[in-house]
Amino acid sequence: MNPELRALLDRNGGVATRDEVCRVVPTWVLEWACRVGDVRRLLPGVYVDGTVAGEPAVLRQAAVRYAGGRAAISHTTALDVWGLRPADRDEPVHVSVPFGVRLRFRQLVVVHQRRGLRIEAPDVVVRRSLPVTRLETTLVDAWPLLSPDQRPAPVITAVSGRLTTPERVLAALETAPRLTDRATMRVLLDRLAAGCHSALEIWGHDHVFAGPGMPPFERQVRVRLGGRTFYLDVWAPEERVDFELDGVASHGSPDQREADLRRDAQLAAHGIQVVRFTHRRLFFETDVVRREVLDVLTAAVAPHDR
Repeated sequence: MNPELRALLDRNGGVATRDEVCRVVPTWVLEWACRVGDVRRLLPGVYVDGTVAGEPAVLRQAAVRYAGGRAAISHTTALDVWGLRPADRDEPVHVSVPFGVRLRFRQLVVVHQRRGLRIEAPDVVVRRSLPVTRLETTLVDAWPLLSPDQRPAPVITAVSGRLTTPERVLAALETAPRLTDRATMRVLLDRLAAGCHSALEIWGHDHVFAGPGMPPFERQVRVRLGGRTFYLDVWAPEERVDFELDGVASHGSPDQREADLRRDAQLAAHGIQVVRFTHRRLFFETDVVRREVLDVLTAAVAPHDR
């Protein structure tokens, strides 16, 4: 490849417009590079390094350059930019434009028109050098494009990672009254607002720690003991019992089990009883676990009654 053209593409992340190219090399150099496959015309007036033409990041940059400030990365593509869900290699790039803006893309890019959208803060922020829709809008927009089993994870991750709050996502949801499966998203946000921080905790909330006979619990309670901070999954303050919900991935290793034992011992030293339930038991022995929870709470208050 021509060295000047090579240097230009390297500076721009493998992407350059025709005007940029023609400022550094003659037109015939670009045409020859396209003919031999060193460069590909990915979108009208936008060229990319042929060796990385299939990379999602390159296609996103190409779409943004072609839009010329009139579009922002959005929907499931924005989830990837926000670090909440990796995009599949064959997924199209989704961009949003203000209502009335006309952009003609190939099948590589999907354009969504949004009334009132401004390609500036606070509607759009810059992340990874790309204009991207704000996080709460992204979560709502992406929801119907995901399969039902994939929808909760980005929302849960965003809230548990403290990138946003259930209240802010709910405010964005209110602007989309016709969203597919909107009721399910509202329930999910209610559970997150109640303190659930994972799909397992939401399951526990709905099927184990709620319903007839169950007292009100506090969730993800922050306590400071002996110079350390602990978060209690499901806390019964009157009985001083902490029910921990152990996920498959986060509590399966020997090192994690050892850390759990040390943590439980420290809490016990301060009068907090810890009871752990595994992922398997919560899902497949739900009724048994419910009875055990009630038995533990009864036993915890019994000494105070004697």
